[in-house]
Amino acid sequence: MAIFFGKQKPKPQRIDPKSKKTKIPDGLWTKCEDCGDIVFNKALEDNLKVCPKCNFHFVLNVHERIRGTLDEGTFQEIDEDLVTVDPLEFQGPKTYKEKLKSDTERTGLKEAAVYGRGKIEGGDIILAATDSRFIMGSMGSVVGEKITRATELAQAEKFPLIIISGSGGGARMYEGMFSLMQMAKTSAALSRFHEAGGLFISVLTNPTMAGVLASFASLGDIIIAEPKSLIGFTGPRVIEQTIRQKLPEGFQKSEFLLEHGLIDMIVNRKDMKETLSKLIDYLK
Repeated sequence: MAIFFGKQKPKPQRIDPKSKKTKIPDGLWTKCEDCGDIVFNKALEDNLKVCPKCNFHFVLNVHERIRGTLDEGTFQEIDEDLVTVDPLEFQGPKTYKEKLKSDTERTGLKEAAVYGRGKIEGGDIILAATDSRFIMGSMGSVVGEKITRATELAQAEKFPLIIISGSGGGARMYEGMFSLMQMAKTSAALSRFHEAGGLFISVLTNPTMAGVLASFASLGDIIIAEPKSLIGFTGPRVIEQTIRQKLPEGFQKSEFLLEHGLIDMIVNRKDMKETLSKLIDYLK
């Protein structure tokens, strides 16, 4: 045993990045959800929150998404003070008002959707995006209203419309029928936009699920997804339990959906802005 300064030399500790017992110091490192590799946070930020080993795309919040999509300093948010009420006075383990307050304090957002004007490579667009941190990005009255207003603004100003969906939830059942009505409202607005000759590019991220996918997210003239994104109406575990069959490998991931024709393209995050710019130049 090696001895130095009268003490035994400590054995080097090896970290297994795939071990569930691995303890990661707070604030310095992040463990990849896909490959288990441990990534230095600064390196992860510099790589647009994409794992450098396996290309897993971490979830971005709405402000990170806007910064990575639009020309710097061009975003002008609209209706940022539009807030949700509690039409049903919903009661549960936590009331709807308590849930809204806690998510607002935690995220700094007043709702799960943000929209406004911006530019991509100098070209004017209308951008809307949802944030899965706020009640799972589910669609309540305000989210539906913002998506509808964004669509109507794009139609009035004859700008391309881009909606980036990051929603693990569908209709927000705290609002009951008021929430379900948003699916019809957003779909109708996009139908009018399409008939007017507008260009709508839908970008699906991990996760895009349920009512959000069934309404506006699946109606794009071009539908793009980030790699390895979970996209579907109901989660794979629920489907397996319902049909009592094992689902195919990679079911509901963007690669599977591209192969089966639900989406048009898979685009890496670092290439997203350039791809959107080229599509707009070609299709507008």
